[in-house]
Amino acid sequence: MRRDHRQLAHFGAPAVFLLAVTIFVLILRGGFGGGGSDSKPAHTDTGATVSSTTTSTSTRTVTTRLYTIRSGDTLGAVAVHFGVTVDDIIALNPGIQPTALRVGQKIKVGKAPASK
Repeated sequence: MRRDHRQLAHFGAPAVFLLAVTIFVLILRGGFGGGGSDSKPAHTDTGATVSSTTTSTSTRTVTTRLYTIRSGDTLGAVAVHFGVTVDDIIALNPGIQPTALRVGQKIKVGKAPASK
């Protein structure tokens, strides 16, 4: 009987430890918005912050739209939302890393129609 307890401890303890670590990681990821099937798609309009800056020249006014990155956003989803391509966004934002977007980061998403 004693040998059975040793085998259980030998194999059971690491299994319990791995289970506990897995649960901890899943809870931690969920707490930081690491995604789940219940998270909102990035392209739905839920009051995202979009601001405009205007630069004037002697002949015309050009307005650039800015978008503030939210949790779960990708450049592809932002491009679809604003009707531009990912390449357009990358061209407007030199040095942007598409795989390293930060929540709160402001990116240029295109030019808005000039106001008359």
